[in-house]
Amino acid sequence: MACSTNDLAPLMNDTGAATYLCAQFDAISKKLADTTYAVDNTYLLFSAYLVFAMQLGFAMLCAGSVRAKNTMNIMLTNVLDAAAGGLSYYLFGFAFAFGSPSNGFIGRHFFGLRGHYPSDAFDYDYSFFLFQWAFAIAAAGITSGSIAERTQFVAYLIYSSFLTGFVYPVVSHWFWSSDGWASPTRAHGSLLFNSGVIDFAGSGVVHMVGGIAGLWGAFIEGPRIGRFDRTGRSVALRGHSASLVVLGSFLLWFGWYGFNPGSFITIAKGYNRGYYGQWSAIGRTAVTTTLAGSTAALTTLFGKRILVGHWNVIDVCNGLLGGFAAITSGCAVVEPWAAIVCGFVAAWVLIGLNKVAAKVEYDDPLEAAQLHGGCGAWGVLFTGLFAKGEYVEELYGKGRPCGALMGGGGRLLAAQVVQILVVCGWVTATMAPLFYGLQKMRLLRISTEDETAGMDLTRHGGFAYAYHDHDEDGSSKGMGLMMRRIEPAVSSPSTPQV
Repeated sequence: MACSTNDLAPLMNDTGAATYLCAQFDAISKKLADTTYAVDNTYLLFSAYLVFAMQLGFAMLCAGSVRAKNTMNIMLTNVLDAAAGGLSYYLFGFAFAFGSPSNGFIGRHFFGLRGHYPSDAFDYDYSFFLFQWAFAIAAAGITSGSIAERTQFVAYLIYSSFLTGFVYPVVSHWFWSSDGWASPTRAHGSLLFNSGVIDFAGSGVVHMVGGIAGLWGAFIEGPRIGRFDRTGRSVALRGHSASLVVLGSFLLWFGWYGFNPGSFITIAKGYNRGYYGQWSAIGRTAVTTTLAGSTAALTTLFGKRILVGHWNVIDVCNGLLGGFAAITSGCAVVEPWAAIVCGFVAAWVLIGLNKVAAKVEYDDPLEAAQLHGGCGAWGVLFTGLFAKGEYVEELYGKGRPCGALMGGGGRLLAAQVVQILVVCGWVTATMAPLFYGLQKMRLLRISTEDETAGMDLTRHGGFAYAYHDHDEDGSSKGMGLMMRRIEPAVSSPSTPQV
């Protein structure tokens, strides 16, 4: 809004007063604009903090899902996913993802956040970098779960830096940058199928990338020792703490409210419909996220009860996360009832893929490839089927096609299929050679002796859990875990029985 002294002066018959009022009006308008900008940046920063808190959830989930002898190792890899990813994304990743202006394949500005960042030409501030970095390290954290309990420490550092610094940023450029060839917000050139790919918060960009990378890592390494017997029968190598798995799942659930609703980037935007604005869409997105995860958890609970005959909290937690991974793509453009459909199907996708994995002797300690890769792919397809036209137009403008089952034809669905294919192809072409090369150089898998003893002892100086064994006089004999047999109490013959 702007005030013109020339327009106001004739109405007031006083040029000086008109000038003063316009100056005051412009000052108020600027203050309102600054306030809006501050609110949006605060919202984005808070969302970034929530997404980053998911790293704690990943750490707890991973720790509980592995055996106690590898707890320190998996916790350290989660810390380094964030640390190594922070530097690689700062130096290269953010530029490859959002370095505008650029071509449709890869960004080429803002390396090390240099080159006039932030600026008026680029709509976002440092909070945007922090938010996107939190997404990048989430993809790396997914991969670490697939190759847990048998991977050399140096391999973690190499793959994590490569994934967050190059592989993931290129994919996010394709679908999220205004220059990306398949982005629904593409500023120049035609949209893919006159639609672009709708992957709002990253079922494909984040979850499929991390899941497929983990798939190749686990496939090239092979299963853990003892995971399958000589006949090929699956042998459960259960994680040591269901409590940590549940804690991690709840932390991830909490963080997903930054992951999905936070992907709106801004909150103070009206839709010219009274009370209804972007804040309402953000609330709806939190609801769809909740419903998809909840439905997937309950479906897994009863599905596994029917299939295996008992109630398993680990399976329920994985089902819950599978529902979240699936709804992430379409969370902002679907109705709440559709989110229930998404979660229901995601649970069966995960159950089915786990059956396939056991048949082909594929070992993924956290089911990360099945959960994030498989459920993420379903989520991308789900958006192409159930995206509602009204919500699509709110986000991307008039005339955009909606889901195939919502009367939008097949253009959006076709774009979603293209995303699945190119993400699978790109991650395979980049991460599979990396893992294969590390394997050939003997930098990927640990030795049989180390795997049997556990990496906490052989690589990290001791176990994550230490217990003191004290004598009766209070002196310590050393560190260790003492296990003793507990005999049943036997009543003395002279003791009267009651």
